[in-house]
Amino acid sequence: MIEFTLVGIPMIFVLVSIFEMSRAMWVYHTLAYAVKDAVRFAVVHGKSCETAGGQATTVQQIAERVQWAGVGLLPDVLNLSLTTASGTVNCFPLASCLAIAGPPATPGNTARWPPEPGNMRGDTLVATGTYPFRSALSMFWPGAGPGMTFGTFTLRANSRET
Repeated sequence: MIEFTLVGIPMIFVLVSIFEMSRAMWVYHTLAYAVKDAVRFAVVHGKSCETAGGQATTVQQIAERVQWAGVGLLPDVLNLSLTTASGTVNCFPLASCLAIAGPPATPGNTARWPPEPGNMRGDTLVATGTYPFRSALSMFWPGAGPGMTFGTFTLRANSRET
């Protein structure tokens, strides 16, 4: 019983720590991938695509791309910021830029992105995503308080394409 107390409790803490760090790395990698995929989508579907008979890319399409690529990320807490030389569009949270069917139906953000004149060849497009991560490790921190309190810290990912 004493040996289990001396070895088992620290091993349980190590096991929980490994799971939480792995989960944090997975969430960060997914966020970074989704943000990079969104910028890449906007670059590939830029001004040249529009003049060749295609349609202008909208904020809603980019938000849908982030939602598609960010498997497991909740659009109600994921924040996305799209920036060009001609301005910034914020989707705080991502769900505010998505079209939602059903009662009540909400239209998505159909604004064109990147906007004129920041959508020309050679312009820089930047996407920044932030996602709050709640960790069970915080309940082991000194001063965390009584009970099961999960702390939150924000994961941030940027992507820049020309």
